[in-house]
Amino acid sequence: MVEETNNVAKSEEKSKGITLKNGVEITDKSNIDALSSRGYGIMENKSLILSFYEAMYLLDKKILDVRSQNGDEINFQDLLRCYEKINENAWVNYLVYRDLRSRGYVVRGGFGVGIDFRIYERGSYRKNVASTLILSTQEGRPIDIEYLTSVIKQCQSQKKALVLAVMNRRGEIVYYSVSQLTFTKQGNM
Repeated sequence: MVEETNNVAKSEEKSKGITLKNGVEITDKSNIDALSSRGYGIMENKSLILSFYEAMYLLDKKILDVRSQNGDEINFQDLLRCYEKINENAWVNYLVYRDLRSRGYVVRGGFGVGIDFRIYERGSYRKNVASTLILSTQEGRPIDIEYLTSVIKQCQSQKKALVLAVMNRRGEIVYYSVSQLTFTKQGNM
């Protein structure tokens, strides 16, 4: 998948984007078609809006050039700072997104309480719904049990698997399958 992405970057003209408060806007029709067919962005008013983590990923892969509203070049660190203004978990989310994309998954933004991403099995994007929802966190950062329980219930009600993506202290992503914890009474104890 990574080789495919690099080949695409060599064979196509780079996409050009402009920063917004919530992401990066792509307006060129051919770039919109090329990116949206691979699972990037959301269409809004004939433009493709990339989330910051998508734009950072594409910028890092040299598939995207980003400019500010006044035409200044925006680099990876600039995009990260923009993303951190709207999400305190920006770096972790980007690393999880990058890792999942490098494994060949189409990764879309999450929805509802606490869901960072939804992932599509290889080859199933636009054919099936996402089967797995991702909650991202950092090693050592506590997660409130009531919050986690509500996220698990939301996933179960949608018949989706929940995976906890944890960035460890070395910056590696470790994935944990999460399910409902139940206690049952065992005889006369």
